[in-house]
Amino acid sequence: MRRLRRTAALRELVAETTLEPRRLVLPAFVREGISEPAPISTMPGVVQHTRDTLRKAAAEAADLGLGGIMLFGIPATKDARGSGAVDPQGILNVAIADVVAEVGDALPVMADLCLDEFTDHGHCGLLTQHGTVDNDATLEVYAEMALVQAAAGVDLVGPSGMMDGQVAAIRAALDGASRQDVAILAYSTKYASAFYGPFREAVDSSLQGDRKTYQQDARNVTEGVREARLDVAEGADLVMVKPALAYLDVLRAVRDAVDVPVAAYNISGEYAMVEAAAANGWIDREPAILETLTSIRRAGADVVLTYWAAEAARLLER
Repeated sequence: MRRLRRTAALRELVAETTLEPRRLVLPAFVREGISEPAPISTMPGVVQHTRDTLRKAAAEAADLGLGGIMLFGIPATKDARGSGAVDPQGILNVAIADVVAEVGDALPVMADLCLDEFTDHGHCGLLTQHGTVDNDATLEVYAEMALVQAAAGVDLVGPSGMMDGQVAAIRAALDGASRQDVAILAYSTKYASAFYGPFREAVDSSLQGDRKTYQQDARNVTEGVREARLDVAEGADLVMVKPALAYLDVLRAVRDAVDVPVAAYNISGEYAMVEAAAANGWIDREPAILETLTSIRRAGADVVLTYWAAEAARLLER
C-alpha cells in the first residue's frame, strides 16, 4: 500500500476526495447602522460587516472562485413579527442587492430565509399567544420573505427555520410570482445543537430557551433522511445537513438517499473549536482547517458552507 503514498505527486494521483474553492460557500454577516466591521469575539477572524465591507468580501469571494456567499442580516431593531425581514429596505434585502450589483453572475448570492435574526423573541417563526411557534402562520411570512429576496436579486434562498412545509410554501410563492429562476437551498436536516453558540453572538440573537420543538433531535438519523426527502418532494434544489462534523453519518445517509446536491454547514462552534485549539498551540491550524473541510466532503457534501471558505481557497492555491 505504501507504494502509492511515496511522493506527493503519487498521493495526488490516487486521492479519492477533492477539496476545491468552487465547493465552498462563505457565510457572511451584515449589520445595520455600523460604520466599521465589528469583530465577533467567539469567532476569531469573523466580523459583522458594513454594507461596504460586505461588497468587498463578496468581490474577493468571486475572485477566489468560491461557490457562493450566504448572507445573514442583523437589523437595528426587532419586533415580534420580524418585520425587518420583509422590508425591501431592511438590511438583509439591501445587502442582497448590494452584493448582486457587485459580483453579478460571477458568484451565486444566497440569503438566509428565517425570522430568528429579526424577532425580539429570537425564534425562527411567529409565536402563538401561548408562546409556541405557529408553523402555518410562519409559512406565510416565509413566502413573503422569499419574494422580497427575489426582488433584490438573490440566486438561492436558504430556508433555515425548520417549519413543516416551508419549501412547498416558498416554491409556490416564487413560481406564482414568475420567480421560477430562484433556487431553494433547504436547511432540511438541521439539528438542535450545542454547537450554535458563537452564531448567536454573530447575529445578536434574542433567543431565550431552545428550539427543540422544531429542530431535530440529535439522536435521530432516519428522521433527518425523511426531512430531506420531504424537501426534495416539495421542490428543494439542494438540501443541507447542519451541523456538519457531529453529523457526518447523517450527511452520508442523506447523500445516499436523495438525487439533488447536498450541502453541509461547518458551523460556528466547529469553527471556534479549531480556532481556540490553534490559538493555544494544541493543533496545527492550517492543516486542521483543510482536514476538517475534506472530512465533510468525504462524507458526501457537494457544497460546504464554512467561515474558512476564503482562507481555504488561498491555502489550496499553494
